[in-house]
Amino acid sequence: MKFVCSGLTLSEAVNKASKACAVRTTTPIYECIKIEAKSEEVTLLATDGELSIRKSFKAEVFEEGAVCVPGKLFSDFIGKLTDLDLTLKTSEKGLEICYLDSGSAIQTLPAEEFPEIDLEIGENSFVLKSASLKKLISKTTFCCAQDDSRPILKGCLFDFKEKVEVTALDGYRLALAEGEIVSKTGEKQLICPARTLLEIARMIEDDESEVTLYSQGGMMMVSSGDMTVVSRLYQGDFIKKESVIPASFTTTLTVDKASLLASVERAAILIRGDKNNLVTLEMGGGTLRIYSHSENGNVDETLLAETEGKDLTVSMNAKFLSDALRALEEERVTASFNGPVSPFIVQNAVKKDSLYLILPVRNAQ
Repeated sequence: MKFVCSGLTLSEAVNKASKACAVRTTTPIYECIKIEAKSEEVTLLATDGELSIRKSFKAEVFEEGAVCVPGKLFSDFIGKLTDLDLTLKTSEKGLEICYLDSGSAIQTLPAEEFPEIDLEIGENSFVLKSASLKKLISKTTFCCAQDDSRPILKGCLFDFKEKVEVTALDGYRLALAEGEIVSKTGEKQLICPARTLLEIARMIEDDESEVTLYSQGGMMMVSSGDMTVVSRLYQGDFIKKESVIPASFTTTLTVDKASLLASVERAAILIRGDKNNLVTLEMGGGTLRIYSHSENGNVDETLLAETEGKDLTVSMNAKFLSDALRALEEERVTASFNGPVSPFIVQNAVKKDSLYLILPVRNAQ
């Protein structure tokens, strides 16, 4: 194998593919990137058995072939050569990397040892705008569970109908976001690991280009330009959002988002380290009081707000509230409640294409 390319092009491709390399494994090939040079194109493949990434780029290929190199090592090394043109070739030394009047070599494994990756997933297909998918991922994945007690909650439910609805929850909060579908072959529900979605979001552009999602059996494939991601899906019953999102409310609050977020973030600084990280909202009479108490000090602030229904005092995890506020785009947000201990929701004041449900916390203060 022998090809010539720019260091920057190679580094960008390797950096993306290496995200699928296993970090700690007893199978060394899962830590590798497979490099395949063919015609006028170089293709990089990496997999950890659950997530696979393929990235291609144009190059001047003098000799076709394939080889496997340690992904993290290769990525770090090529990252130091981004301003140079590189010649890569296989020899008895391994993979030789030539630049200027210098050269280096990295030990390799045979390409035949690299596992087969199924790239023929296509039973169902759904086309979304790249920016829309990126937005859906950013608005939901932070609500996925982080532990393994309920693995299915480490993923997001994609519900493809007339539009696509994405749901994520960790047992304490829930995110729901809605997006447009460009085209589809049917209706389908998929539970995709948050890790896969975050890698997809890093790779796709924030523009109007199209991204195609394919599913078949327990697998999903996402294709955009010269990049393909293949992932296993979680199997099982995801919570039905209709069973936890209230249909009506007894108290509604509308307030300037930036002002509320700033108050909550100031409160969060002083309660940092507390077990429940609690901030309390007291609403009624056209005002909103935000306060917290801890060993470090206390915050007590008041904002003008629109309030409807019963006066209410409710406490919640400050991080959950601030995460939700940061994910909303409008200048004003609406929070809707059913008393101090029932789940409440936070949304944009006008465009209701996403919502965040949060469980309050009983506060003895």
